[in-house]
Amino acid sequence: MLRPSTLLQTALAVVALVGCDREGPREDEAPATFTASQERLEVLGQQEPTRAERSAAVDATRRTAIVAAASRVAPAVVTVHTIHTEQVRPRSPWESFFLPPTANRQTSGLGSGFITSAEGVVLTNDHVVSGADRIMVTLSEGRDLEATLVGSDPVIDVAVLRVDGKDLPVTPLGTSEGLLIGEWVVAIGNPFGNLFSNSEPTVTTGVVSATGRHIVPNSGGTGFHLGMIQTDASINPGNSGGPLVNVLGEVIGVNSSIFSRSGGSEGLGFAIPIDRALRVADDLLEYGEVRRAWLGLDVEPMEADAFGRTRGVRIARVAAGSPAFSAGLRVGARLLEARGRRLSAPLDYENVLLDLRAGDEVALLPEGGPAIRLRSEALPSVRAERIRILEDLELISVTPEVKAERGVRSDQGALVVGISPDLRAQIGFEQGDVILQVNNALVATAEDAARIFRRINGRGTIQIYFERNGGLRVQSFYWRG
Repeated sequence: MLRPSTLLQTALAVVALVGCDREGPREDEAPATFTASQERLEVLGQQEPTRAERSAAVDATRRTAIVAAASRVAPAVVTVHTIHTEQVRPRSPWESFFLPPTANRQTSGLGSGFITSAEGVVLTNDHVVSGADRIMVTLSEGRDLEATLVGSDPVIDVAVLRVDGKDLPVTPLGTSEGLLIGEWVVAIGNPFGNLFSNSEPTVTTGVVSATGRHIVPNSGGTGFHLGMIQTDASINPGNSGGPLVNVLGEVIGVNSSIFSRSGGSEGLGFAIPIDRALRVADDLLEYGEVRRAWLGLDVEPMEADAFGRTRGVRIARVAAGSPAFSAGLRVGARLLEARGRRLSAPLDYENVLLDLRAGDEVALLPEGGPAIRLRSEALPSVRAERIRILEDLELISVTPEVKAERGVRSDQGALVVGISPDLRAQIGFEQGDVILQVNNALVATAEDAARIFRRINGRGTIQIYFERNGGLRVQSFYWRG
């Protein structure tokens, strides 16, 4: 330790040194700092960097993985514009003076999407294009392209569009498997699209907050969303249908929904896993419909403990002749896992089914026993032979498997699985209705319904008894033959 006298001597020496610096260098010598810098440059054998060289060095630090990921994907992100036609009725006597009894009004909608193939296939959300009379896609460079709807799936909330274009940019596709909680992600889309002066997409960043999230709708919700990716990357109105991207510049999800009290982003955004979305898109492109797998069992929740927690699900129903029945599963058994995923509620089981294709092997773990393996099948309604009558009406026969799949009450009849909009407006049928009787003739199968209609000659009124949503209804319509 320094003695006080030593500290005082050191302080006086510093003051003397500062005083000498204030007098400045003599005329015949350069400032010490300049001399040192010059000597350092001479030693390195180079001059002071130019502004361009300094800018290049800074640019290298600006081009982060986030910037590279955004620049790789953004050119293939599009704005999806929709036009809907609505019927407007006067809401008051005052409005009736200015509006006819019914009038049509056009409204516009907005969302995002991304191009998945050079042939012009665009992926977006079902809720972005549902009910649209016209769909237009705007590319990031400003071009407008008319789009047609290939198909959509409201269960997953995915829709596939097709546009005509040449040399379209394509998004690199990744996988939603193995995501790490906390890894960086980028959300790209067009929030409030028409309010901005250009068509370039907006980029926001965040992390994967959680995976496998189930969203249960409140009173104003639009439906269940299962197995979602949660992120705190800002997702706002207009972002729906845009891509969620990892730092490699690969799409890992389709932005779909947010939790918000204000209508804007509050750090709770959700995206559909890309693997699931692509399975749906492939079905829509190849078959025009989604072909889901069937195991033939329904589950119900277990009793909760004192803290409201449940473990496993209970088998509530097993369809005769189904894969589950053949594997020996019976009502009352408790299932703890399916395909390696823990089951705590029925939604966990439904989430597993959404990722199945017909023919996939499934391992179910019952309580107190080894895993049971079974192979999924196509839905009975998909496998059933379709009978077409009245040109635009497709029927299948109600069998025990179809009854179990669709949850109908009737043991027999002809289930409506396809109907054109024109015929729907004429006779009032909907998909899922079960025809039980035509005039006085009972209908046990789809073939019976076809045979009865062939026997009806000429024109006249036909009365049909059918089941809808578990209730019996009667519908009369005039058939033109």
